[in-house]
Amino acid sequence: MKNHYVNVSASSFETVKAADYVDKSMLINIFNSFLNTSKKLVCISRPRRFGKTSAVKMLAAYYNCELDSHYLFDDLQIAQTVRYESSINKYNVLFIDISEFIINAENKHDIIKSIHKNICDELHKKFPETKHYNTLFEVLSNITSTDKKFIILIDEWDAVFRECADNIKLQEEYIELLRSLFKTSRTDDFLAGAYMTGILPIKKYGTHSALNNFKEFTMLSPEPFSRYIGFTEGEVQSICQSHNLDFSLMQKWYDGYVFNKLHIYNPESVQMVLLTKRFKSYWTETETYFSLKKYIKMNFDGLRDCVALLLNKGSCKINTRNFQNDMTSINSKDDVLTLLVHLGYLAFDEDMQEVYIPNEEILEEFKNVLDEQDTDAVVEMYKTSEQLKKAILSKDEEQAAKIIDDIHMRHTSIIKYNDENSLANIISIGFMSLTNDYTLIREMPAGKGFADIVAIPLVKPELPMLIVELKWNQDAQTAIEQIRAKEYPKALEGRNGEIILVGINYDKSTKKHECKIEEWVKEDYTDF
Repeated sequence: MKNHYVNVSASSFETVKAADYVDKSMLINIFNSFLNTSKKLVCISRPRRFGKTSAVKMLAAYYNCELDSHYLFDDLQIAQTVRYESSINKYNVLFIDISEFIINAENKHDIIKSIHKNICDELHKKFPETKHYNTLFEVLSNITSTDKKFIILIDEWDAVFRECADNIKLQEEYIELLRSLFKTSRTDDFLAGAYMTGILPIKKYGTHSALNNFKEFTMLSPEPFSRYIGFTEGEVQSICQSHNLDFSLMQKWYDGYVFNKLHIYNPESVQMVLLTKRFKSYWTETETYFSLKKYIKMNFDGLRDCVALLLNKGSCKINTRNFQNDMTSINSKDDVLTLLVHLGYLAFDEDMQEVYIPNEEILEEFKNVLDEQDTDAVVEMYKTSEQLKKAILSKDEEQAAKIIDDIHMRHTSIIKYNDENSLANIISIGFMSLTNDYTLIREMPAGKGFADIVAIPLVKPELPMLIVELKWNQDAQTAIEQIRAKEYPKALEGRNGEIILVGINYDKSTKKHECKIEEWVKEDYTDF
């Protein structure tokens, strides 16, 4: 009998390994350390096309007690670890692909019943003592003919919430199925560990997770699994070297997801470049592509302005805490942006609590789904930004302050007045056009502190360098004095060209901005 769910063959992972395989086997080492501990229930969510199913196939081949899979793993990094031999081929493995049940269901209302029946039937044949039990939990908890515990692998765990988004009854039945497996006192008797993977984190009800005993690792906080979300920079460099590909183009098109300074690349897109030798977007017409168009069109306050800002290489502040981890409970701009992080269309900066478009591939997808109205909004913001750039470079303080006031007035939907963070958001919009000619560095270590923004010319050496200090409810002259007192220009030591100091202040009482612009003179510092 060919098993579909219990101790399946290793052929799927053999296929994965045969095609330009990048060694991700150390993911097993992390999961090995979780087995039979309080951390044994793991849910890892990441976007479509980021290798979720390949990882599950690898785990299934490694743990299956009915195989000898050393031939697949002895040449991988996992073979060098202390837990390698003690865990390989030591467990019964139950492999459940939820999307298969949805695709094959004649009636979507019977999906949960089908999961119970099909898997229980296979378990009954392998473990005859369980024949009179009808639910998955009953069968697993009453198996007596083996001393090997189970590892349960669930692929596309969230497919019920994505593909049956309006069927609340089905979703509740599904959550109850998972609860019965993983939230009972008898689970420890048969379960060594569980690994679920999907696009979305575990569904929340109110402020609580339905399965809060799972350890979750998401696109918002993936550690310690960060390097297994996609390809690391070092892995992509090796790929480019061995296939004679331009690494700088790989960076431009597929880099941009950064976790604790670790750069992660979209793995499937990198592999498509190996196949086609073309650098382009490979996302179009996937399931999530149509979601992108749907969600960025939602009429939430500030969403359109935020998208326009993102399109111009800016970033947007985000509150991720209220997202309910489904695709229907979308109630705010923050919900949309958080969902787009999980779908892979935005990257998340945990330190700054901001989102941004990670690379050229995703930028192309945003442009593809925008209509003329959206494009007009971007053009308007870009023109304003160009005016601000000209005012600063010509040292026109009054005009620069007036333009910043205008930005604040027109974009109050994403910028709250009298909020200390608002000034940074205003400048993000105002400095859009600078990204064509400058590299913008935020919180740059400089002199005796950190400069708010440093702008360094990309390819036009005749342009001046900019050092920008922002103040809230103080005055612009204080900002200039801070730049000088803390010697921020020392960060640009060795670079040729003019340096312009820019101090910007927002006055809470008058709701006006003030701008001071001065040229820095090297002779002002005897020790520079």
